[in-house]
Amino acid sequence: MASDTNTGSDLRGALQVVIDATLAMTNLVEAVHRNAERPFAVLPPIHAPVRGIRALAYRNVRGITRFVGTAIDAALARLAPWLGQNSRWPGRDALLAAVNGVLGDYLAAAGNSLAMPMSLRYEGAPLDLPNLRHSDAIPQATGKIVVFVHGLCMNDRQWIRQGHDYGSLLAHELGYTPVFLRYNSGCHISSNGQAFSQQLEMLVRHWPVPVESLVIIGHSMGGLLARSACHYAEKQKKVKWRKHLKTLIFIGTPHHGAPLERGGNWVDLILGSNPYTAPFARLGKIRSAAITDLRHGSLLDEDWQGRDRFERSDDRPQPVPLPVGVQCCTIAANTGKQAGDLNERLLGDGIVYLNSALGRHPDPARTLAFPDPQQFIAYGVNHLDVLYRPEVYAQIRRWLTSE
Repeated sequence: MASDTNTGSDLRGALQVVIDATLAMTNLVEAVHRNAERPFAVLPPIHAPVRGIRALAYRNVRGITRFVGTAIDAALARLAPWLGQNSRWPGRDALLAAVNGVLGDYLAAAGNSLAMPMSLRYEGAPLDLPNLRHSDAIPQATGKIVVFVHGLCMNDRQWIRQGHDYGSLLAHELGYTPVFLRYNSGCHISSNGQAFSQQLEMLVRHWPVPVESLVIIGHSMGGLLARSACHYAEKQKKVKWRKHLKTLIFIGTPHHGAPLERGGNWVDLILGSNPYTAPFARLGKIRSAAITDLRHGSLLDEDWQGRDRFERSDDRPQPVPLPVGVQCCTIAANTGKQAGDLNERLLGDGIVYLNSALGRHPDPARTLAFPDPQQFIAYGVNHLDVLYRPEVYAQIRRWLTSE
């Protein structure tokens, strides 16, 4: 199995994060120090020398940090050939996925090697899409493709949980060829949605056999990515993959946002309202662009371009309806044991409220009209359990059998 791990790149990427974090923390401490001096600003003979010493001290810290970081990076660059290009260590993929979920937009903007490039994968290995038809990467490819899209802070390998693998089951029982998307889940959902559409187009155009049908199954944020991809595909001409899409299944997808990000936005507002706590609001603004997209389930560029994504606003993202001519199905998890209990009303699956996962909204224009037969609630299940529950797979199988 091919590997895209590079120990030398990992170390250099991690070093860049540490340097930037040190500089950011230095700026934060200096801001706190500066605000703490405000009561003494009325005493110029005392305040001016103190201010000058403070500025010099923090300037020196930043300079030393950059100098040491540059020296270590140069040493790692020389050692890269000796560190191995294809070495692996346990937990690397999961840790990298989590880091990308939280800091992915920063990693991508900085050109950091830890930023995960988007790729479609088969059995853990990235597919060379332009040459797919002439390779033996998928020796038993069928005309039925199912693409799995993971959620925030996760990766393609995490679709296999507790020894349960929806992809293998669908391949064995219904003849689907499972393909998995891996992507930087910290970038804006709309950016990833457009990139995903391009990946799907190459997949369909270079698939080894004629494509009969395409199915997308998205977990959590992965479902939003799929909806965004459909929207952008419909705006383009000569897109083949959208015509092949037969079924779209959402699992625990926050169609109308997730409460944890809305809570984080309130924390930003409270900290920023006081000059002495305002510097600490920077810590909350470390979170990635994708996390702030989850506040209300933003799928389009227009929802964030030209705006401060951390600013609290009553604006809602533009409504994006379900794709026409596609069997759209949604699965919601609920930690409660039965319909109507307290957990169903307050917690949902612990991450996503039930109504959000089912596409329900007080505004009819924003409601996603999933027909009753295409909705399913898994009780006594949390946001991650839904990835390996037999009753969930049984429902997916029923929908695909009736496709």
